[in-house]
Amino acid sequence: MILAVASGKGGTGKTTIAVNLALCSPTPVQLLDCDVEEPNCHIFLKPHLDCREAVSLLIPSVDAAKCNGCGDCGRVCQYHAILPLGRNVMVFPELCHACGGCAKACPTGAIQEVEREIGFVETGFAERVAFVQGTLAIGQPAAPPIIRAVRRHIRDDRLNIVDCAPGTSCPVVTAIKGSDYVLLVTEPTPFGLHDLKLAVATVRLLGIPFGVVINRVGVGDNRVQSFCAAEGVEVLLEIPDDRRIAEAYSRGQTATDAVPELRKVFCDLLLALDKRFFANKESGRTSAPTPRQAAPFSEGPAGRVADASRKRAPNETCGAGGK
Repeated sequence: MILAVASGKGGTGKTTIAVNLALCSPTPVQLLDCDVEEPNCHIFLKPHLDCREAVSLLIPSVDAAKCNGCGDCGRVCQYHAILPLGRNVMVFPELCHACGGCAKACPTGAIQEVEREIGFVETGFAERVAFVQGTLAIGQPAAPPIIRAVRRHIRDDRLNIVDCAPGTSCPVVTAIKGSDYVLLVTEPTPFGLHDLKLAVATVRLLGIPFGVVINRVGVGDNRVQSFCAAEGVEVLLEIPDDRRIAEAYSRGQTATDAVPELRKVFCDLLLALDKRFFANKESGRTSAPTPRQAAPFSEGPAGRVADASRKRAPNETCGAGGK
């Protein structure tokens, strides 16, 4: 099962939910951090990372001696990443989407493709949680190739929890695609509701079953619940606002460390999702588990890639899949 944890608004607690779900899973689990522009699951899991592989794009390199100045390469590129000025051809690597169209369009074979590293993927373990994270290199604009490289580590023999980036843009769509279920994490604030509406619309367009987790209940109003009721969106879990969780987060600790009673709540949610997933898989239907609410906590003492399309990247077989 592939469970994506996403959100419209940033800062709603998406990573907190993903990390604690992974730690509370009663079955073998793998956590994949696809927020490649700012991966932070490792802050809470503190994994031992034992493998690192580069992710590269194939971008054009032009041999001016072979170029006849036809301009076909520029006409075929939809992203204006290659600009022919007669026989002088300018390449803008940051705009290139590595589709290979310019090389195929060149009638003289003047364009060859070379690798350009844009980031890397790391794999390892945190206790019994297999862990994969991607990191986009500073200054690079294309996150989806790194996300696809992370998702290639998904395994069929365990629960895969995908921590997505906030928002509804290309990186989020890339991370969500192919998932069996999406948890949308939001908060009961006007900004949380605004971006939840965008996230709901996005997931509906992708045709993936989903439900909502409302974090920090008590800091705002009930408009998120009203929206979900009106739209037929199931609220799977409501987590009350609790200072202990915020304090633990600031120390790099998990929510279940601060509030142990959350362990059963997260475990029950996973079991309900898992049961419903296999039931729907057999029947061909999609639906969400019965929603539930966490009880208020008791007071107590105080978290196209080069190797994908045409060339195998170095160390492609290393990673969490090996254990």
